[in-house]
Amino acid sequence: MTVTADPVDARLPLFQLIALGMQHVLVMYAGAIAVPLIVGGALNLPKSEIAYLISADLFCCGLVTIIQSLGVWRFGIRMPVMMGVTFAAVGPMVAMANNPALSIVHIFGAGLVAGVFCVLISPYMSKLMRYFPPVVTGTVITVIGISLMSVGINWAAGGQPIIGKLINGVFVKIPNPDYGSPLALGIAAIVLISILLIIKYVKGFIANISVLMGMVIGFLVALTLGKINFDGLGASAWFAMITPFHYGWPQFDIPSILSMCLVMIVTMIESTGMFVALGDIVGKQVNHRILADGLRVDGLGTILGGLFNSFPHTSFSQNVGLVGVTGVRSRFVCVAAGVILVMFGLFPKMAHLAASIPQFVLGGAGIVMFGMVAATGIKILSKVNFTSNSHNLFIVAVSIGAGMIPIVAPTFFEKMPAVLSTIFHSGILLASFMAVTLNLFFNGSGADQRSSDYATSASP
Repeated sequence: MTVTADPVDARLPLFQLIALGMQHVLVMYAGAIAVPLIVGGALNLPKSEIAYLISADLFCCGLVTIIQSLGVWRFGIRMPVMMGVTFAAVGPMVAMANNPALSIVHIFGAGLVAGVFCVLISPYMSKLMRYFPPVVTGTVITVIGISLMSVGINWAAGGQPIIGKLINGVFVKIPNPDYGSPLALGIAAIVLISILLIIKYVKGFIANISVLMGMVIGFLVALTLGKINFDGLGASAWFAMITPFHYGWPQFDIPSILSMCLVMIVTMIESTGMFVALGDIVGKQVNHRILADGLRVDGLGTILGGLFNSFPHTSFSQNVGLVGVTGVRSRFVCVAAGVILVMFGLFPKMAHLAASIPQFVLGGAGIVMFGMVAATGIKILSKVNFTSNSHNLFIVAVSIGAGMIPIVAPTFFEKMPAVLSTIFHSGILLASFMAVTLNLFFNGSGADQRSSDYATSASP
């Protein structure tokens, strides 16, 4: 390994880059392909076109990940960040798909404009850093981890309790018959235990890929038990070029554009929390200039999505947890992961093989990684002064409560106007808004708040 002043810039040997990069890809793969499956189904696209959307999505995810981690001019936070399609955009895009006056090219058109909007306002959004002292960042990062835990837990149970399935070309929702099966829970437990044993008893590079090794063990167990489905692998193409404007020139609908711009504001606020969390994990201070460089890639990725038949992009928080688990801080690992994703997009057989990994195998790993994100938030909160400033307790308590609403009560805001659904269905955004607002109310916005907010050495 090349020795550098900053571990984030460390250049690892090629084999290690490939293994560590593949680990990142497998962690985010299920989330990366979920959005094109949902949107393609809502548009009633044939299976071949949904497969193309998935390939285009993986290609764009890889390209944007490379830009974010490597850095190109003022684009890229230059830390180990994986980029993928944001779930915050699913609601507006499905609404557009269900509108008979609109089509997929209107979705891409809205994404193009929203991406430009994001790039333009990124420098202004980055100045919100002053409103994110430790009591706010710790709270938001904790809620990010808690929100992700629901994903990992559902993975361990075999996916979502309600799943979408193409039946006679129509995308319908049905109960998942395998949800919570003892076999799924058992294999998820094997993966989790394997990861913990490797972390405790193994040193060096193998310990760094403990999550990947745990998933390999779980995959082999599932394969032995006949639970791996390779259907469609033989029919998938070896190579598929991703061409711009595959579905035609983008069309522009004002209400759709406005809703997508709102989505980008939501994703930038969520990305802010994720970048701060990652900065704390890798030991790199995230100032407003660095934050702006990272947020610009959310916009650039959304623009590229509109060009290459994909959707709005954001940083994937599950991979932040992976960085915390492995302790590998090199951004070039995510650059390598980006290259792998581009290859997956261009070589569908590779993507199909990765897609054959059951979600319960990912679940055991997800519980570890997503818990690490929450633990990072708790670590930050442990430095906050709760003794002489008891107001901080109320900030944390109410903000976490607000962030839990969409998790424990998904229909809590069901009767609110549909235009607000993007905001109210994001626990991260609710927690961020509440924490920032309460912190301003109780503590003000003094320039010295970031330091005074920490507990003093006399504090227990």
